[in-house]
Amino acid sequence: MMSDQCTSIILQDDDQKLEYTQVDRPQLKPGEVLVEILCCTICGSDLHTFEGTRSTPCPTILGHEMVGRVVDMHPEYTVKDFLERPVELGDRITWSVAVSCKKCEFCKRGLTQKCKQLFKYGHQRLDEQNYLSGGLASHCHLVEGTTIFKVPESLPDLIASPANCATATVMAAFRLAGDIQDKTVLILGAGMLGVTASAVAHAKNADKILVTDIDPERVRRSLEFGARHALLGKKEQPLHQEILHLTEGRGVDLVFDMTGAPDVIESGLEALAIGGAMILVGSVYPARPVQLSAETIVRRLLRIEGIHNYVDLDLANALNFLERFQNQYPFSRLCEQVFPLSEIKAAFEESAHRRSYRVAVLPEPAS
Repeated sequence: MMSDQCTSIILQDDDQKLEYTQVDRPQLKPGEVLVEILCCTICGSDLHTFEGTRSTPCPTILGHEMVGRVVDMHPEYTVKDFLERPVELGDRITWSVAVSCKKCEFCKRGLTQKCKQLFKYGHQRLDEQNYLSGGLASHCHLVEGTTIFKVPESLPDLIASPANCATATVMAAFRLAGDIQDKTVLILGAGMLGVTASAVAHAKNADKILVTDIDPERVRRSLEFGARHALLGKKEQPLHQEILHLTEGRGVDLVFDMTGAPDVIESGLEALAIGGAMILVGSVYPARPVQLSAETIVRRLLRIEGIHNYVDLDLANALNFLERFQNQYPFSRLCEQVFPLSEIKAAFEESAHRRSYRVAVLPEPAS
């Protein structure tokens, strides 16, 4: 029998003040679902909020990369997943980080992640109606309208958990990029997003994949995810010059920036071939303006686009990709540090080290 109490870690303000709290099990309205958290991985935005470099409405429960098991539903309402299958007690699921109204002008334009009434797990200010909206808790309360995805049985929690942020965001970036078969791709940054992007580019039959990072270990690791050339940043030779040399002066067709660093972005622009495109993914924190030549953009027929969060289809594609390619690329080695919920500060400390792509938090003590 399930307890009437749930546990949560509440961030009272964006200054590392975490409060371990016991709360009553919520009473569900039609269309709502209560999920027991099986695994929550700490995303970069969680870390930045915890460290105070990214603001979010408080009090809140951080954590939006999560997998859980359905433990309670309203008895008089049938909830269906993305594929229109009934959601049942015991199902292992994940869900879209954002819930949209489907009616406002942004939703009608297909920009559901910018809904005027957006509800965002792991970033939501807690209130009396929903006080379990993040992954750093024993349970998560899914509001009506949440897009739910059943997690494939073959996909372990530690691989599936990052899907509803990291992997889905990468899939959104590739959706913008279009067909990349036989194209040369440059990925700026070899963190979780970067190595995932390398694997996706490789699986989509890109001709050449170049990955760069300032961390030698992450540069080396990118080779295991399909990169042909792994480039260490901060050398005497400018990055774009090295890339032009590797591409015999032609440049690259696509650049995916996962860093948000203006100098890295500028070098990536210099490396673009005529007709090339840059997809900006990592610029989600304050930084100086990027310097670019509008004339160069025009004369070289370049395209620059940004992607923030994702739409439901991207998460579906993320789960499909991970299920299909989890054994071809070493995704299981990207999340090797596991902490119990009671040691959340230690989990954040480990997450701050670049040696960890993802750190997992489990509701039960790690074995």
